Amino acid sequence: MNKSNLHGIILASIGVLIISPDTLFMIWGEMPAFQMVAWRGMLAGLCYLTIWFISRRSFIYIDCKTLFSNWGFIIVSCYFITTILFCIGISIAPAPVVLFCVATIPVFAAVFGHKILNEPASKSTWVTIILVIIGISIAIYGANTQEINFDILIILGALCGIGSSLTISLSYVIIRQKKELPFVLPMGIGVFLSGVTGLFITGYQNMMTGNTLPIIATGIFILPIPMCLLSYASKIYKSHKCKFNITIRNCFRAFMDLVRHWRKTNKFNLNRRICSYF
Repeated sequence: MNKSNLHGIILASIGVLIISPDTLFMIWGEMPAFQMVAWRGMLAGLCYLTIWFISRRSFIYIDCKTLFSNWGFIIVSCYFITTILFCIGISIAPAPVVLFCVATIPVFAAVFGHKILNEPASKSTWVTIILVIIGISIAIYGANTQEINFDILIILGALCGIGSSLTISLSYVIIRQKKELPFVLPMGIGVFLSGVTGLFITGYQNMMTGNTLPIIATGIFILPIPMCLLSYASKIYKSHKCKFNITIRNCFRAFMDLVRHWRKTNKFNLNRRICSYF
């Protein structure tokens, strides 16, 4: 393994560890979908833009010019869409359903990587991806803490998870394709615009319902820092392998859900989930 790949793995792994409690904090927030979008979008968007300004202060004019290009609009659109869809999914459907759909990120990343970057995915990569997704499916459905009846909201939540998976995968492949161009600026703009949209729909007078502190924590720290690390890792590491780390992130998220419902989990399901992590 060369130093570039090792660097990418380390960055992605750090990002995975930091972002793992994201879903848990979202559930603790007990907010409607677009209120959560507003808090997370505006706070995370400002954090992205701050990171961009500090790291690229000598290239601000050039970055702003290159923003108005096809790749820039794609990145902005991807992060605008994924921020909204993931919050809606977590709000209307059980977290295990949404997380399972988001766990398809490596599959879409491998497909986009092959179509856009002509990156081959070996048979061993596909076998590993399939095995990990099976393991995560066992993990996130292992506890009988939420009764899942497949009504229209469950289906919509699953579609939100798949949509989020598609947009994240596409954005990271585009970032890898355009290595020489900045990515934090369009990320920040897309996420911030989603927050403004959430504020417009929610209304300023309704922004303080629920538990704001966990959502503020996700917007300032848990979301922007790991996503920047994962995005940078995708520039120096093969896209589907970098997304494989994001799949592991969903396993950690499932673990956080297990901790939240520890006393409600029977011994059989507890053992089944623990085995699935290995």
